Amino acid sequence: MERVTVVGAGVMGKGIAYAFAISNFQVVLNDIRLEALQKAEADINQLLNDSFQKGFLSEVQYARAKENLQYDMELASAVKDADLVVEAVIERMDIKADVFQKLDKLCKSDAVLATNTSTMSPTEIGAQTSRPDKVVAMHFFNPVHKMKLIEIVRGLETSDETVQFAKEVATKLKKEYVEVNEFPGFVTSRMNCLVGNEAMNMLMEGVASAKDIDKAIKLGLNHPMGPLELADLVGLDTRLRNMEYLYQTLGEKYRPSPILVKYVKAGRLGRKSGRGFYEYN
Repeated sequence: MERVTVVGAGVMGKGIAYAFAISNFQVVLNDIRLEALQKAEADINQLLNDSFQKGFLSEVQYARAKENLQYDMELASAVKDADLVVEAVIERMDIKADVFQKLDKLCKSDAVLATNTSTMSPTEIGAQTSRPDKVVAMHFFNPVHKMKLIEIVRGLETSDETVQFAKEVATKLKKEYVEVNEFPGFVTSRMNCLVGNEAMNMLMEGVASAKDIDKAIKLGLNHPMGPLELADLVGLDTRLRNMEYLYQTLGEKYRPSPILVKYVKAGRLGRKSGRGFYEYN
């Protein structure tokens, strides 16, 4: 049984921890903020209870998942026994670099270090460590327990063994995977950000309402969720950081829509703030 530590107890971190726990990995969820850990624990327990009551988890799976989960604010103790560490902190390279420098010093020499980044360079992240061959991007999707895909992205120095390890982990999580050679935005984020940004521009231009833009994309292009709904789910601040990074690295076509910038400045961040392109109770 592999031991996994997830660093960062936000939306993605707690979702990743849940996915590992129900797949019989021993999991430690780490965050420097006590309130974030407490909320993550409450949310994971609620999801476990709902999944058990709805029949998605057996009684044995439910009990094992509860036993598999631990929560720890201290990074050193959280990662000391980990075979795999998945970083799920904010999409800022300076913060990720700091985390990986610490992980390199604190983790076992043979531990694999994965980043859940949706856009950023695993090569640059791996260069913060003395083990770039053991650094890989494993891009999970939100909500983790429902989404079937993991993008496995190799950096310049990522070894074949590390990529194979990531694929085996994805299989144990009952996920599908695609292998991607590093390029800003990988596959899904490049496409998703373009579609979402164009939807925001159309809303700003008065082409149609948010509801009708999303309805057109869902029914006309067979997307399961409209681009504005999805942006609210991801978080408009997160989407803006992704767009800014892609704009810097890939050029003009990724310039963030002015309405996205305005909404983030106004604190309209989507579901997590109660208001984005839609309002949430």
